[in-house]
Amino acid sequence: MNVPTTPRHTATQAAADIRPGATPRELRCEGAWLLRSAAQTETRIEACLGALALPVEGELLIDAQAVTALDTSGAWLLHRMRRDLELGGRSVRFIGLRPEFDALLRLTAARTAQPAIAPPHAPGVLARFGSSAWEGLLGALGLLSFLGASAHALMRAMKQPRRIRWRSILYNLQTAGVAALPITGLLSFLLGIVIAYQGAEQLRRVGANIYIADLVGLSMVRELSPLITAIIVAGRSGSAYAAQIGTMKVTEEIDALRTIGIGPLDLLVLPKVLALVIALPLLTVYTDIMGVLGGMVMARAQLDVGFATFIDRLDDAVSLTSFLIGVGKAPVFAVIIALVGCYQGFQVNGSAESVGRQTTVSVVQSIFLVILVDALFSIVFSWLKL
Repeated sequence: MNVPTTPRHTATQAAADIRPGATPRELRCEGAWLLRSAAQTETRIEACLGALALPVEGELLIDAQAVTALDTSGAWLLHRMRRDLELGGRSVRFIGLRPEFDALLRLTAARTAQPAIAPPHAPGVLARFGSSAWEGLLGALGLLSFLGASAHALMRAMKQPRRIRWRSILYNLQTAGVAALPITGLLSFLLGIVIAYQGAEQLRRVGANIYIADLVGLSMVRELSPLITAIIVAGRSGSAYAAQIGTMKVTEEIDALRTIGIGPLDLLVLPKVLALVIALPLLTVYTDIMGVLGGMVMARAQLDVGFATFIDRLDDAVSLTSFLIGVGKAPVFAVIIALVGCYQGFQVNGSAESVGRQTTVSVVQSIFLVILVDALFSIVFSWLKL
């Protein structure tokens, strides 16, 4: 768009320029502000504004009476110059601009103006609490829905046993059970040593050395062995489940399975759940033995309680009910670990960063839920006087 004063004289019009005005608060624009000289005009504007010592506040006047021609490019340069000058805290006003030029400048300013975006306000404590509670509720509902879908897939597999993938179950038994024997056994053995060492001094003071078997046996068999085994498996196998399924989702293998008619729950979730339900009770019995063995070694070293005496007292201290309570917790912990790990794997949104984030979330949630369920078990057993 070009709005010249006298179109027949456009070729002879002077080039656009900007000069100091009659006062320090005045600038003077002159010449033809057109597209063909926009680059040179922009350079002159920068040079002039950089050389002038303009006031930092108050009103600044721009005398545009000598502007002989103006098109859209020139109007945009005038508008940008005014906007740059106003950033310093000054107010800028054009004077002497022809009505048709002023209309074009107003139109250009309206088209290029961007709406002011208010800076985001930090949410308050109540808002953050509400947001966290809502996200937690959605996550709980999603996990509950995933539990229902997995239970439905299990019922369908029980009706049609040929749908159960026994080879995958055996593989997961090897990775989640057999491969976990060294770390679970070592930590349980050391935990038994620690418990016996901490209790030995107190029992020696009252002459109750033999009760070290009660302390180590009950604490390990009833509470600590199932709990420490579940925590180790959650960090070891639960995270592996989330990472494996998440990686398959990133590489679109999950979509490929659905395309060829294979249910992801049947192939990826059920074998892991069933294998862990079998492996975790066996690991718990193994850690019971290793924990008690560690306590026996420390009792021999600190309290002179022999192995035969320790085992004889252990037979009276630990009842079959206490042993079954500890082992009975393991399948529940196994279901929690496997389902949380698989669920978080399916929550990966398609990026490698999401795989790591959901893997971390799976470990944290698994350990939290295992400890929470263990506390609920303790309350129920106390109420039932078991």
